[in-house]
Amino acid sequence: MHEFRSHTCTQLRAENVGDTVRLSGWVHRVRDHGGLLFIDLRDHYGITQVVIDPDSPAFKTAELVRAEWVIKVDGKVKTRLEGTANPDLPTGDIEVFATNIEVLSESEELPMPVFGDQEYPEDTRLRYRFLDLRRERIHNNIIKRGQIIASMRKRMVEQGFFEFQTPILTASSPEGARDFLVPSRMHPGKFYALPQAPQQFKQLIMMSGFDRYFQIAPCFRDEDARADRSPGEFYQLDIEMSYVTQEDVFQAVEPMLRGIFEEFGEGKSVTQEFPRIPYAESMRKYGNDKPDLRNPIEMDDVTEHFTGSGFKVFAGMIAADENVRIWAIPAPTGGSRAFCDRMNSWAQKQGQPGLGYIFWREGEDGGAGPLAKNIGEERTTAIKDQLGLKVGDACFFVAGNPKKFVDFAGQARTQIGESLNLIDENAFDFCWIVDFPMFEYNEDEKKIDFSHNPFSMPQGGLEALENQDPLTINAWQYDIVCNGIELSSGAIRNHRLDIMEKAFDIAGYDKAILEEKFGGMYRAFKYGAPPHGGIAPGVDRIVMLLCGEQNLREVVLFPMNQQAEDLLMSAPADVSNRQLRELHISLNLPKE
Repeated sequence: MHEFRSHTCTQLRAENVGDTVRLSGWVHRVRDHGGLLFIDLRDHYGITQVVIDPDSPAFKTAELVRAEWVIKVDGKVKTRLEGTANPDLPTGDIEVFATNIEVLSESEELPMPVFGDQEYPEDTRLRYRFLDLRRERIHNNIIKRGQIIASMRKRMVEQGFFEFQTPILTASSPEGARDFLVPSRMHPGKFYALPQAPQQFKQLIMMSGFDRYFQIAPCFRDEDARADRSPGEFYQLDIEMSYVTQEDVFQAVEPMLRGIFEEFGEGKSVTQEFPRIPYAESMRKYGNDKPDLRNPIEMDDVTEHFTGSGFKVFAGMIAADENVRIWAIPAPTGGSRAFCDRMNSWAQKQGQPGLGYIFWREGEDGGAGPLAKNIGEERTTAIKDQLGLKVGDACFFVAGNPKKFVDFAGQARTQIGESLNLIDENAFDFCWIVDFPMFEYNEDEKKIDFSHNPFSMPQGGLEALENQDPLTINAWQYDIVCNGIELSSGAIRNHRLDIMEKAFDIAGYDKAILEEKFGGMYRAFKYGAPPHGGIAPGVDRIVMLLCGEQNLREVVLFPMNQQAEDLLMSAPADVSNRQLRELHISLNLPKE
């Protein structure tokens, strides 16, 4: 028999009854039932119940063991007594009667128990992450993460993609988030940077004659933590393709994502045909560019119904400024004064003056509420008909310049959907957001600037750049969104130097800047660049969704805390003066 185990703690079944076996694992918990001891023995794979009666040679040792001791158990498999089977365990029909127990490793008193799923302070969980990872929920999340990544790789290879590894030490990027810098010992005063993403490398791979690239790529950004963004590092499924249109990228990515979410989504419905929603439409209907389509609420423009109306506040705003619009936020089933008052109070807590509303109730012509009385039955009914509302529903209104109120309107839509339980919790709803603006006006610098990725291909190409108002030009850029979480941005790349130089010129960058900051890419474009495009869905966010978690910390092996500290390994840490001298670095620390 093997020195440590003949089976894992999830393998034994009824057909093993009568077998002599050896198991090794952690003591999950010990129970004393009137002198008969029960040990739940746990390993990576699962749990087996071990029974030790007072006549067993193993009993004295069993009395000593405590939670999280590592032990080896020899014994015989028996059927559990009638009525004691555990249907929640794969091994729930059997138990092992121990004949010998050997302690392989003892455990000190635990700073946090492994048994159960209680909440503990973040600092405790991260400092003792190796214990946190033993807990069933977190352990299963990490196992699922590995399975998801394996499935991603399989699906990409089946589509004809090749996996490449790009450099970790590279040059600092002038765009995007802050870089993590790495000093060079061999080149004093110079620094490498950890890649924020393999963006330039994957484009260079296309220019090197390869066709379909992917990589489970580590990315490094020195930015603040959020629930859906880890500080320091994260992983993405990096993809690039040659000779493709936007639709070709969609057709490669959709089946992969749909398959992953069907495989690991535990029966939840998954969007079969991902809708394409233009950026401007998404902002108007949902109040943001990452809409949660599980929420059925769609906002609409109802300015015409308030123009010249008896509600002087809105009518006066419309008359004074042509940019003022009135947006309606429907609230199906929200037709009560109590709910409308709660939403009004919520809006005031967000720093807003309030939320105008109308609601419709049985036996009342037109709508109810102050706005309804001011604008009259005809306009109130027209609003109800436009939005497809009925008796028992309500509608809320925001007014002003949409650029200024759109974020709040989107938050109000979410608040209404959550408060009225309108969000389908058993669905993964995907969509593409397309037609992002290529440029925007920078109010601070009073100039036109890139809106998103400066290397996206403008729709209409060079002709559009030369003849259109830059603020009307869209880019071949797109986002993939699931349940209100942006999984990735992507684009068809600008592969022509003349178009690139013109785009940068519009944004105020001359050719010299382009050559200086993006020299490698610029040179490559001179020697035949194929049309290409790609995307990079975030692995951590995909796993977070599929595990039903709200924080990336729950699906990452060794995450940092909110201050970008690794409490387990004590990083970042001081280094010795000798190391600093080798790197020709002296410290200029802030005064405390």
